[in-house]
Amino acid sequence: MAAKYRVGVIASGRIAREHGRGWTECEHTEIVACADAHPEALESYAKDFDVKATYLDYREMLDKEKLDIVSVCSWDPQHAEMTVAAAAYKPKAVLTEKPMACSLAEGDAMIISCARNDVKLAVGHQRRFYSSWTEARRLIAEGVIGAPVRLWTGVRAGMMNTGTHGIDCQGYIMGDMKAEWVMGSVERKTDHHIFGHRVEDRCSGLIGYANGATGVIENELSGRYMVGCEVYGEEGMMVVSDNSLKYMNKETGGWFVFDPPDKSQHGYGDAFVNQAYGIVDWIEGKVEDYRGSGAKGKMALEIMMAVYESARVHARVTLPLQTRANPLDVAVEQGRIPVENPGWYDERSFLVRGESMSWMSARQ
Repeated sequence: MAAKYRVGVIASGRIAREHGRGWTECEHTEIVACADAHPEALESYAKDFDVKATYLDYREMLDKEKLDIVSVCSWDPQHAEMTVAAAAYKPKAVLTEKPMACSLAEGDAMIISCARNDVKLAVGHQRRFYSSWTEARRLIAEGVIGAPVRLWTGVRAGMMNTGTHGIDCQGYIMGDMKAEWVMGSVERKTDHHIFGHRVEDRCSGLIGYANGATGVIENELSGRYMVGCEVYGEEGMMVVSDNSLKYMNKETGGWFVFDPPDKSQHGYGDAFVNQAYGIVDWIEGKVEDYRGSGAKGKMALEIMMAVYESARVHARVTLPLQTRANPLDVAVEQGRIPVENPGWYDERSFLVRGESMSWMSARQ
């Protein structure tokens, strides 16, 4: 009989259901407890995933349940606090949703707390488990399109939301290539928030990678949309968009289209299930360099913070980034990026239950 790892899920919203599907369909894991401050959400999640133990306080769950794995599925500003708290109970692994944090200081705190408690930290960039992304990584390493020169990613859901996947894709398919510098531009004329924290109205950025390639990111700037990236190499080009892949070079005579084996009726395919299996393999020592580790999640976080920092100081920013606070918060509070159209709003307020209009008010 396969070993069972006890999983506890913090928060029970939309992304928690994707985590739930992943843990449920993985034969080595079982969701034994979940926690959410909203009773109705908690009851619904427990019923749908057959969870026996429920808690209104996630700290009580951590204290009473001997968990092997903790899934942190809360809104972004809670990721650091909850990950640090979970790590103190020394589970085998903590999986926190993307983006891993809202500042480098928070990201570092998460990494440090997990390291000192011998806990494996995973970040939910689950698209790294798409077969198309992994095949793109292999093909680029083999030189199928020659050395990458330029990469382009465009999203319509904000940099700290879907945009983090596009940035993560660029680094991942180039073998977790490190960035050396970032230059960014940010527009924020409204008091725009998402999941309880400030975000831009739109932004763009250039990323200088260690292999000489330049990455381009565009958020809310054009009608083109791609959760992945286009890659222009010295000898061809490639398009990676969600779980699809095509490329061309002088030998293909046009586009060669990769047929992914992990097709599914679900929007994310088998990515969340494969993520669950990947974490189990990491726990059991079958892989040493887990593809979604906290260190790799921090790479995307640092680039996003560097886009904000470049806009704040009006200059190219060299990495590693020295500003540990969220530069967008600093810029707004310093008046460097003033709100021209006052009126606070959170674009995900429709996800908050009850009378509250944001996670910030709902938690009171």
